[in-house]
Amino acid sequence: MPHHKDALNSINKTSSIAEKLKALHKATQQHHPFISRISVALYDTNTDLLKTFIYSGDEKTPLSNYQAKLSEIDSLKNIIDASEPRVINDLTVLNGKPKTHSSAVLDAGYKSSYTMPMIFNDHFFGFVFFNSFEKNVFNEHVMIELDMISHMITLLIFNERANIRTLLATVKSALNMTHSRDPETASHLERMSRYTRLIARELASKYDFDDQYIEHIYLFAPLHDLGKIKVPDRILLKPDKLTNEEFTVMKDHPTDGKELIESLMENYGLSGIGYVSMLENIAQYHHEYVDGSGYPEGLSGEDIPIEARIVTVADVFDALTSERPYKKAWSNEEAYTKLKEMSGIQFDPQCVEALLKNKDEIEAIQRTFMENDYG
Repeated sequence: MPHHKDALNSINKTSSIAEKLKALHKATQQHHPFISRISVALYDTNTDLLKTFIYSGDEKTPLSNYQAKLSEIDSLKNIIDASEPRVINDLTVLNGKPKTHSSAVLDAGYKSSYTMPMIFNDHFFGFVFFNSFEKNVFNEHVMIELDMISHMITLLIFNERANIRTLLATVKSALNMTHSRDPETASHLERMSRYTRLIARELASKYDFDDQYIEHIYLFAPLHDLGKIKVPDRILLKPDKLTNEEFTVMKDHPTDGKELIESLMENYGLSGIGYVSMLENIAQYHHEYVDGSGYPEGLSGEDIPIEARIVTVADVFDALTSERPYKKAWSNEEAYTKLKEMSGIQFDPQCVEALLKNKDEIEAIQRTFMENDYG
C-alpha cells in the first residue's frame, strides 16, 4: 500500500486557531508555494469595526492591532454587497489609496491578493485574505482551491467563537434560573468588554499583545463575575453595606468563578477554546488590587495577571458611570478623577492611563450601548 501522510492532521488536535491556520497555510503552499500570507480580520456588527485577528506567514504581518470601520472601506464593503470574493492580481492599483491597510500591504511588498468573506448561516463575521509577493498568480484553478481553504478557516473560527458564546449563554441561563439578579445589565457587559479591548490595544506594544490576545480578552471580559452565580440573592442584591460575614461569602466568588469555568469546560467539551488560562485569571483575580488590599489572594503589583488588571479598570469605570438601583450614574469626568485618585492603590496606573487616552472611543461606546428601561 502506498504511504500517505495527512497534511492537515494537526488541525484535528487541541491547538490554537493560529496554529491551525499555520497548518492550513503550510498545506496550501505544497500546491501553491506563492501564497506568502494568510490573514483573518473579524467584524463587530454593533460597532461596524473590522479588526485584525490572526495571520500566517514567514514575514511579520504588516498590520497588527489595527481596526477600521467597514463602512469606510469601499473595496471591502463591495465584497459584502456582492456576496462574492475579490481578486486583485496587481496590488499597485491601490497606490494612492489613503487607507492605512492598503499602504501597509503595499509597503510590505505584496503584489497580489485574494479576499473571501467569512459567512456562516448567512451571518457575515469577517474576511480571509490570501497574499502573494508575485503578480498574476490567482487564476481560476488556484481560487477554487483557496475557496475550500477559506471555508475551512471560516468553520474553525466560527466553531471557537460558538463555543465561547455557549459559555456566555450558559452563564446567562444559570443566572435566570437561579434568580441571582446581579444589577449588572447586558449593556454594562457590552461596554466594559469594549473598554477592556481599548486598554489592551493601548498596552499592546509594551506587553507584546497580539490580535488574538486582544480579541480574547474582549470576549472573556463579560465572564469575570461568573462566580456570583453562587452568591445568595440576600447578599448579592443587598442595598446596604455588607456585614463582615456577608463580605466573606462575597469574597469567595472569584475562586468559585474559576472553578465553574473548569467545570463548564469539561462538561461541555470545550477544550478547543484558546487562552483558557486568561479566562481563569480574569475570573480569579479581577478583585485583586495593586496595593495588595484586594481578594481572594491579596496579590499586588505585577503578581496580578495583566488581563485581570485590565478588566478591573474597565469594570469599575463602567460601574461608576452607570445608574443602579442604589446609585446615580457618575459623569465621565467624575469617574476619570476617581480612577486617577485610585491609580497605584487599587488600579494599575498604566491601565488607567491607557483607558483615559481613548476618551473619544469611550464616548462612542457609551452612545452605542446606552441603557434603557430594560437595561
